[in-house]
Amino acid sequence: MNYRIITYVIGWVLNLEAICMALPAVTGLIYGEKTWTSFLITGLISALAGTLLVVRRPEKPHFFMKEGCVSVALSWIVLSLIGSLPFMISGTIPHFVDALFETVSGFTTTGASIMASVEDAPRCILMWRSFTHWIGGMGVLVLLLSIIKMSGGSQMNLMKAESPGPSVSRLAPTVRSTAKILYTIYLLMTVLETVILLLCGMPVFDALTTAFGTAGTGGFGIKNDSMGGYSTTIQIVVTVFMILFGINFNVYFLLLSKKWKQALKNEEVRWYLAIILGAVLLIGWNIRGVYGSMGKAIQQAAFQVASIITTTGFATVDFNLWPEVSRTILVLLMFVGACAGSTGGGIKVSRFIILLKAMKKEIKQYLHPRQIRKIQMDGRVVEHEVVRNVNVFMVVYIMIFATSMFVLAFDNLDLITNFTAVAATFNNIGPGLELVGPTANFDLFSDVGKYVLIFDMLAGRLEIFPLLLVFFPDTWRKF
Repeated sequence: MNYRIITYVIGWVLNLEAICMALPAVTGLIYGEKTWTSFLITGLISALAGTLLVVRRPEKPHFFMKEGCVSVALSWIVLSLIGSLPFMISGTIPHFVDALFETVSGFTTTGASIMASVEDAPRCILMWRSFTHWIGGMGVLVLLLSIIKMSGGSQMNLMKAESPGPSVSRLAPTVRSTAKILYTIYLLMTVLETVILLLCGMPVFDALTTAFGTAGTGGFGIKNDSMGGYSTTIQIVVTVFMILFGINFNVYFLLLSKKWKQALKNEEVRWYLAIILGAVLLIGWNIRGVYGSMGKAIQQAAFQVASIITTTGFATVDFNLWPEVSRTILVLLMFVGACAGSTGGGIKVSRFIILLKAMKKEIKQYLHPRQIRKIQMDGRVVEHEVVRNVNVFMVVYIMIFATSMFVLAFDNLDLITNFTAVAATFNNIGPGLELVGPTANFDLFSDVGKYVLIFDMLAGRLEIFPLLLVFFPDTWRKF
């Protein structure tokens, strides 16, 4: 284990977090809020700790998969611990576990909150909550890949450990170039949404925080009714961008490179859009009586479907009051999630495609035992390692989900609340049903329950394995 390179990476993460404190601090100064000093203090602490860790470069500036996973997991934990300080220093969320819950929810782009009324919070705090979504959406370590020079395949190991999906590939000859391409697309799409929201009449502060939440598919709102109070036009714009940010960013790179056929051939994106269309039509038909017209029902259904499948978590209505068919469809979409390589969470559409094709292959294998079959996606063979990874992922996913449900049961809340709370946090969505619905919050859980959900949020964002490795004794042994 190369401990020095791990602390070096964490040091750079702390330095980057210190820089990020500037935006909420400036926001506080603009609005004349004294709480801006909490970001100044946190920024200084983060910069000091980061500088001490990076002042001496590692003698061996390389690491491999084990170090990559541990670096990513510890970086996200440290990032969240430091990021929770402004909440406590400002007095907005004085209790440690609550502040940590809110911060982890932000960085993991979950959007589950313990705050009863966000409108009572200072604007600099609201800016920080939304900005954590944007930082965590594409991944803070992916950004660092364009800054830190490493060798030994370390950059790809960092990207694999932090990027969502069963497999990760380069968009350019080097990982550094790939990271720059991803963040350039991410930034341009965020700016585009902000400009369009401003043109639709949204205030600057609202447009920025909404764009940050949409881009990171996070969902922290700055209003108690989330997006319900905004115009239909604004809701439609946000709906479109939620869907766009749930698409694999490789597709955007291919489109920009004018590789139209290769981009349109992406099987996962076609399934993703088909699932959205089918869900919107089914829910729209099911709730048409609630809104009096099919057009309004489709618009509301589209927003909620886009919000749930992309794991953004914004809401325009209390879908907890919808008919059971619609609520069931939304719960199922929680597990599907967005595309691999997007900012969305969930199990990912590509994993379900691989599982379905593996099932089909096994059934045909019973009929024709001697026939050799290969699973293919986008015209290419899916490697056995990827299929095995998907199978193991699903087994571990079910085990963690069941364990979390069991622990939450000791809080004596109803089954639907517990089930959807785990689903909403593990899949990085935000709102669930019943007592954790879109108009409620997660403050009803005990401290132990909140720590379980914090673990679920981190595990869901980091695709389980990097976080689990931290708890294995063999990870820390020198061989």
